[in-house]
Amino acid sequence: MWTALASHPWAYPALEAVHVLGIALLFGGLLVFELRLLGLGRALQLAALARLVLPLALLGFALCALTGLCMFATQPQELLANPAFRLKLLLLMLAGANAAWFHARGSLAVADVPARVQGLVSVGIWVAVIICGRFIAYV
Repeated sequence: MWTALASHPWAYPALEAVHVLGIALLFGGLLVFELRLLGLGRALQLAALARLVLPLALLGFALCALTGLCMFATQPQELLANPAFRLKLLLLMLAGANAAWFHARGSLAVADVPARVQGLVSVGIWVAVIICGRFIAYV
């Protein structure tokens, strides 16, 4: 598979395109959810919105993880030496810990101030992940 990615001129760009689609699903779904959590669109029930957008965000994450692992496999040494890539991995772990904590404390049902803070932190982390992803090619 890795040889195919290297030998076909369209393979790696196609993989990157699917990665970007995953980012759009992930960040788009999370952003809509976080904005509602912060108080926008109060007419929308938070739990109903979560049932709609969070599965799309998870699908986006799965696409990103799969395509990201494939891209990583083509040049692991170069990527592990890249500070933007290492920071991106750290941010991904923080995003996962933040999401786990959000759900473990029942924030979806409570939607209190700590949940809103976690929502803001989530958006910030994911923006930073996207920025680090773009910086990988330039550092």
